[in-house]
Amino acid sequence: MTITVGQKLPDVTFRTKTEDGTKELSTAEMFAGKKVVLFGVPGAFTPTCSNNHLPGYLENYDAILAKGVDAIAVVSVNDVFVMGAWARFTGGEDKILFLADGSGDFAKATGLDTDLSARGLGLRSQRFSMIVDDGTVTALNIEEVPGQATNSGAAKILEQL
Repeated sequence: MTITVGQKLPDVTFRTKTEDGTKELSTAEMFAGKKVVLFGVPGAFTPTCSNNHLPGYLENYDAILAKGVDAIAVVSVNDVFVMGAWARFTGGEDKILFLADGSGDFAKATGLDTDLSARGLGLRSQRFSMIVDDGTVTALNIEEVPGQATNSGAAKILEQL
């Protein structure tokens, strides 16, 4: 079952790349007492994710934070090294927190997983965005059309904030 507005995020652990190496970060550490914009992508370096979805959040970074948001994070079913490379490649490493959900634990626990095996991608995350306030989902946008990032994009989140 897919997570809904009003529900708490499940307790899972992400991995993120830091200057000191790999760091584990639980949902409690990430979201407790904070307002966070979280968006999910099917894969780092994929065309829609890199060319359409992530750039909107980078371009609107200041505007989103100005609405009282403490952090912006992106999650994908990729390993921590791929997410770290994607952060560096896009120039987003000092703005957005790149969270690796390598085994898809978060995607599965929230019901936001999708099987893209027919396209050679295996288990992935659906494209989505959400506003999380102190661990509770207050807005959720799931992209319905593959290859697009409109319903889950930064412009939609700005409207909801």
